[in-house]
Amino acid sequence: MAKPALNKFNSISKGWNLVFSIFGCLLSLLMIVPMVLVFIVSFSPEISIAERGFSFTPMYFTLEGYGYLMKMGDQILDSYLITIAHTFTGTLCSLTLMSMFSYVLAQRNFPARKFMTWILSFTMMFSGGLVPSYMLNVNYYGLYDTFWIFILPSLVSAYNVIILRTFIQTTIPDTLFEAARIDGAGHFRVFTTIVLPLFKAGLATIGLFNVVSRWNDWFTGHMYIQTPELVPIQTLLQKIQANIDFLKNNAAISGTPDAMEMMRNLPTQNLRMACTVIVVLPILCAYPFFQRYFVSGLTVGSVKG
Repeated sequence: MAKPALNKFNSISKGWNLVFSIFGCLLSLLMIVPMVLVFIVSFSPEISIAERGFSFTPMYFTLEGYGYLMKMGDQILDSYLITIAHTFTGTLCSLTLMSMFSYVLAQRNFPARKFMTWILSFTMMFSGGLVPSYMLNVNYYGLYDTFWIFILPSLVSAYNVIILRTFIQTTIPDTLFEAARIDGAGHFRVFTTIVLPLFKAGLATIGLFNVVSRWNDWFTGHMYIQTPELVPIQTLLQKIQANIDFLKNNAAISGTPDAMEMMRNLPTQNLRMACTVIVVLPILCAYPFFQRYFVSGLTVGSVKG
């Protein structure tokens, strides 16, 4: 049986396949090598960093950067737990609200669709600023020094809602909605049984962006949180680094030579890298769970004629 002819627009030669493979490997190395360097420097002593700089071959390996972090005791664990809690709780609540909102905006027979889309676009171009937001969250909402300050102000992102709305309009055909309405299904039934199964790629993409944004958020904890048990890990590490920099830059205020020498020997660069490792590692572990949805998003929503 003769082999079917290959479409020249959908196939490449072995030579070009090799070129693209080499290019992909080099691009991967550009992303992996800096991460490996950060990991090695986090175990490098300060004297090695001072003499050799950021090197893949330090004089010896040490745990002084991680040891300094472990001196925080239960505070590190509490900060990790509060960060995990507000990251995944906030992401779940955000995806629930934004997916339902985007579904409504994707309905072409919704009378206020254009007006609500204009409102979303307006909030993307104009903002009240930091001071009005602080006054609103503290004086009117009463969210100061509470867990909900991480959740409620960032529940809905106008940009993400528009992306999800566009995803529904371009990947889910109107014929599916019409067929469901003919069968007597309501909007909630259509949303849960038709939209969500075909919506996983879009939700996973926005969900990953939401997780990364919430996980890396240190400013909210810095502005609104005073209780140590509610301080997120990013804010805690930022405060630790700021305190060490202050002590090292003002070692003369200690008074005694021994105290000055101890302050100068506090870990700095390896501590920064240790902070980077313990912050980035959970996100790197979570990313593979989202990866397959990016690939499935290329083919979802196709309709046979």
